[in-house]
Amino acid sequence: MVRFRLMALLAVLGPGFITANVDNDPGGILTYSQAGAKYGYALLWTLIPTTIALIVVQEMASRMAVATGKGLSDLIREEFGLRVTFFTMIVLALADLGNIFAEFAGIASGMSIFGVSKYIAVPIGAAIVWGVIVKGSYKPVERILIIFSFIYFAYPVSAYFAHPDWHAALVQTFVPEFRADSGYITMMVGLIGTTITPWMQFYLQASVVEKGTTKKDYRLARWDVVLGCIVTDVIAFFIVVACAATLFKSGHGEINDAAEAALALKPFAGQFAALLFGIGLVNASLLSAAILPLATAYNVCEGMGFESGIDKSFSEARIFYSLYTCLILLGAGAVLIPHIPLLKVILLSQVANGILIPFVLIFMLKLVNREKLMGDMKNGRMQNVIAVAMTAVMLVLTAMMTYFSITG
Repeated sequence: MVRFRLMALLAVLGPGFITANVDNDPGGILTYSQAGAKYGYALLWTLIPTTIALIVVQEMASRMAVATGKGLSDLIREEFGLRVTFFTMIVLALADLGNIFAEFAGIASGMSIFGVSKYIAVPIGAAIVWGVIVKGSYKPVERILIIFSFIYFAYPVSAYFAHPDWHAALVQTFVPEFRADSGYITMMVGLIGTTITPWMQFYLQASVVEKGTTKKDYRLARWDVVLGCIVTDVIAFFIVVACAATLFKSGHGEINDAAEAALALKPFAGQFAALLFGIGLVNASLLSAAILPLATAYNVCEGMGFESGIDKSFSEARIFYSLYTCLILLGAGAVLIPHIPLLKVILLSQVANGILIPFVLIFMLKLVNREKLMGDMKNGRMQNVIAVAMTAVMLVLTAMMTYFSITG
């Protein structure tokens, strides 16, 4: 019975679980760490509505893939035209590029905890992720990515050793607190933007299509999405808690990168907690350094009508693999430039995600409600209510963030 249940669980895991876990990339870890270090447990409440919204949005992307057999970029091009698609792909690619810089910066800073120079760690990391994707095929690559996803459980252990105030953390998880200042609102937008990102919807839909999930398999695919979304935000909860219990409590509110958060934990939570935090960072960096360029390559190639997919050979999808290679070279190369202000690029990319996601959601809502595309798998009323509400909230928060930034 135990073996049967384990096999059923493993059968469920796939694109949804991987996509959601990659969401906890170095930029996300830095954002969660800063939220805990600057505001303690005060922003934990945002994780509940964002988890619900993430499940709804990811489920829509997965369902569109099953119903249409096409990626999101494909559908946008077919339904809204090449001009709209081209503009959307350019904006998303620029935001993704900032995220890709963050992934390789995470490899550099994560390995620095273990005394490895970025000039060694980054080229080796780039070569590993390039080789896994370009030389692999879909199923083996998916298994490798799932294994990497389980290493994220280093963060709950790290949080345990930080000895947080669990009562305060749980209370502030369920009792919202809103502050009308630009820093708090910007952090809220960054938290939502790093949890529900534009690239995730494109990558998830493309990978569900490539996996070949059919309507009769969709029940398992839905559980894959739900489980992935819950796990990723549980991990986010523990990252915030670990930093709130140590850095916020000690007044160490400013963090320049996620590795600094790991090192700062050492005096308060011990070397083992800091080591686990560092291992989680390196793992997240490698996993997302493989996925983010892949997501961007899917976006652009689908949108422009080029062949794409891990199961295709280099000769069959030359532009897809060439773009993937260029993005890795750009991301890794930027990190090796001395004195480049990567922290600003990372944080801006997270806020940019929060600004862009409403526009991606508008496309998704229009598509998922078209009966000619979706048939009996089109959106229900409650799914529309949650997705529309989230889009409205993000637009309001973005406007408030802009207003407070201008007025000081």
